[in-house]
Amino acid sequence: MLNYNSVIKGESILLLEETFKHAKQKTVGFKQTQRALEKGLVRRVYLAKDAETHVLRPILEWCHAHQVEHIEVPTMKELGKACGIEVGTAVAAVLED
Repeated sequence: MLNYNSVIKGESILLLEETFKHAKQKTVGFKQTQRALEKGLVRRVYLAKDAETHVLRPILEWCHAHQVEHIEVPTMKELGKACGIEVGTAVAAVLED
């Protein structure tokens, strides 16, 4: 079972959309987020609960090992929408300013 710092539900999705809309720097997708994590640029990671476990596990392990906050979003579709894209995404992140 994967462990998350916190979970976003309902009205919080609107706040997530605002977070990504106003973020100066962000990543969308596994590869971009993984590269940003490796460079130490990530402030907070968002993970879709319905994404494949084998996709999420390496990101979660990195977050735990490096004490990066990570938040669960119910679906890939909701996370993609919050990021301003028309498809779902398993992982996204807000980077340090």
